[in-house]
Amino acid sequence: MTYDFDREIDRRGTNCVKWEFVFKDDVPIFGDHADPKYGRDRLLPMWVADMDFRCPPAVIEALTERAQQGIFGYSMPCDSYYDAVISWIDRRYGWQTERDWIVITPGVVPAVNMAVETFVEPGQKVLVQQPVYYPFFDAIRNNGAEIISNSLLYEDGRYVMDFDDLAQKAADPDVTMAILCSPHNPVGRVWTAEELTRFGQICRENGVLVVADEIHCDLIYSGEKFTPFAAVDERFLQESIICTAASKSFNLAGLKISNIIIPDEEMRQKFAETAWSHGLFGPNTFGLVAVEAAYNYGEEWLAEVMAYVEENYRFMVDYIAEHLPQLKIVRPEGTYLIWADFRALGLDPEARKEMMMEVAKVYLDEGEMFGP
Repeated sequence: MTYDFDREIDRRGTNCVKWEFVFKDDVPIFGDHADPKYGRDRLLPMWVADMDFRCPPAVIEALTERAQQGIFGYSMPCDSYYDAVISWIDRRYGWQTERDWIVITPGVVPAVNMAVETFVEPGQKVLVQQPVYYPFFDAIRNNGAEIISNSLLYEDGRYVMDFDDLAQKAADPDVTMAILCSPHNPVGRVWTAEELTRFGQICRENGVLVVADEIHCDLIYSGEKFTPFAAVDERFLQESIICTAASKSFNLAGLKISNIIIPDEEMRQKFAETAWSHGLFGPNTFGLVAVEAAYNYGEEWLAEVMAYVEENYRFMVDYIAEHLPQLKIVRPEGTYLIWADFRALGLDPEARKEMMMEVAKVYLDEGEMFGP
């Protein structure tokens, strides 16, 4: 490999959420729980989608050069930024996007919140596919809407969409938006073009706006193919909001920048007005630099990261098969997340969490957070 992913980077002293904080009752508590001085009793944090690999050298170099100027005033994206984003999507997925379609926000989660605020009236319903990324729930509730789940089906160790249930729930006139997690966090599905087509057709037939969170789209296992939702059918293009970012792909989440693609001009203007109403004007100065460098020069690095992640996955599966055969691992097709079935241990949620934190010394997200 060209890049060294074996060396552990000491992230203490950097205000690192992953390595320096634990959450108790949703309150972040600073501590040294992950300090190597505790040896086998150190707590290994694996609960947040935050890689421990250094960013691509080109990104670090670009940020260093920008920092040397020493002035960090307001910034706006120029042509080279948009060109990098559009080129990345085109050459990776064959989808031709346009500059005017892109709205920059300080993250996909804020964008989902703003989409619900803009296009869903209080009392209306937003469809999700549980178990799913839990910040979606707050985005819906915080804006006075109701969560309705078209829950995924767990069949033969794999999750699939329940299209009969989707058709029934989408027919409810109060369901006005569906949040599609593609690739799916946490179960790791990379939806096929056929699945996306059926999902889109049902939503379109019932006037349901699709917000597609595609933040993990670059993290795809070998043999799998990611298809952008809006590229599946020309009719979906004007009836969807596509949320993208380089943050998971290149470990840039702390730079707070994402690219929200909204082809429909009227929808895009309404969404932008919501952002402005919250005082969100102008992206993070370093975010612009990092995304442009990552998309222009980070492809080889990303390929090696995913090869390394796949080896980690194989190691973990072999280890668990030998030492913890009670656990069942859902094979991921995308993302660097693992969804594991602990039910055979016979522990209630609190006992399982205590065992993982206090005995196993591994800090995980509990499954219940993602829905039933």
